[in-house]
Amino acid sequence: MKEKLILMIKGFFFGIANIIPGVSGGTMALTMGVYEEMIEVISHFFKDIKKSLNFVIPFGVGALLSILLISKLISKALDKFPFPTTLFFIGLILGGIPLLTRKVRKVKIKPLNIIIFLITFGLIIGMSIMNEGSNVVNISNLSLGMYCLLFLVGIIAAATMVIPGVSGSFVLMLLGFYKPIVDTVSSITDFSLLGHNILVLMPFGLGVLIGIVLVSRLIEFLFKKFEVSTYYAVLGFVLASVITLLISLFGCSISIIQVLVGLVLFIVATLIGYKLGDA
Repeated sequence: MKEKLILMIKGFFFGIANIIPGVSGGTMALTMGVYEEMIEVISHFFKDIKKSLNFVIPFGVGALLSILLISKLISKALDKFPFPTTLFFIGLILGGIPLLTRKVRKVKIKPLNIIIFLITFGLIIGMSIMNEGSNVVNISNLSLGMYCLLFLVGIIAAATMVIPGVSGSFVLMLLGFYKPIVDTVSSITDFSLLGHNILVLMPFGLGVLIGIVLVSRLIEFLFKKFEVSTYYAVLGFVLASVITLLISLFGCSISIIQVLVGLVLFIVATLIGYKLGDA
């Protein structure tokens, strides 16, 4: 029971991370110590259904609860108090770093692994300084081309959910699909738009499902064949994601109270991240 409760809590933070632009669900899963198990379950769900469900149900319930209960609260907190809220997420990520370094600290450092680290680090930093794009795709008129595009965007979104350091919300913003998809999900209970919303979410959701399975199997292969090099790539993603979160704070008006609250939240979140990573 205790293990399922801990897994639900981890799913709770994973759910929040996936809906906040700039925060990666993959990073959160990784620093909380459930990433490899999550990848294995997705890649081989039907191999051991009972084992898969023992992971998916509590983890999924936690993620769903966070999305339904406090996603809007977190979004408002980012709008009103970006500094302390962002420091909280940075703390969660940094708290799990010791778990990742254990995987590589006893292995001799090779130039290739350093190059891999720099490539993944630079990739995320490069994405963070790109124009986030004010263009928003219009999905009111659905055509065959738009269905195909929604399917492809779903695959891309799935990849960003699974790959550590890459924010799915951020990538959707770059593509112009973040607001349309979020608006569609938020209006799913509006029965006057139900038909349209289902037609939008079906190709997008199908793309997400297929993308998650394909990318998970690729990542599982990389962990099995090139474990150390893959962890160096992951460390590049994770550390760069912290930098991107700090970059997002540039230009924010910050008061002394926000700084103090932010530091307290950072310390608390770091301890939470460390404990969840060890749990």
